[in-house]
Amino acid sequence: MNDKVILRIVTGISIFVFAVVLILQSKVITIFPPDAVVPSWVFFLPRLNAIINGICSLLLIISLFQIKNRNIRTHKVLNIITFVLSSLFLVSYIIFHATGIQTSYGGEGTIRYIYYFILITHIILAAIVLPLVLLSFYSGLQMNVKRHRRLVRWSFPVWLYVTITGVLVYLMISPYYTF
Repeated sequence: MNDKVILRIVTGISIFVFAVVLILQSKVITIFPPDAVVPSWVFFLPRLNAIINGICSLLLIISLFQIKNRNIRTHKVLNIITFVLSSLFLVSYIIFHATGIQTSYGGEGTIRYIYYFILITHIILAAIVLPLVLLSFYSGLQMNVKRHRRLVRWSFPVWLYVTITGVLVYLMISPYYTF
């Protein structure tokens, strides 16, 4: 495949994922009807998502150290594992939000502004990071080191920020869960 085809595929995937998340966040569509009983395992998904994000944060940092030590194979393996975990996170996130469960943040004062700053930057950067990661992966797997490095300058810190803030958002809102 040439670069134009890859760019179109990455763009399509990114737009599709963004649209699905946006629709679910707006509560236009839910998997479960409003009067349906949500299975108990669904209530564990926010915690699972935070665990996955935490593991991804650690793997990304370890991967950085591996590439700095020129351990390319370990770097690749760690990034593939991180990508798979992030994909599982996305599926879990979509399932949870498709239930229509809503939680409002209950903090007051300065912490409320901090929470919403973290949440909003997390959401915006989460939307941006998918195409960056996909293009970084493609370049890395093709051993196009020059392009990979240019992309990773942006994708790595954004991906790391999104995984870390995902954990922070969970820790800050979890006391307000009503389930």
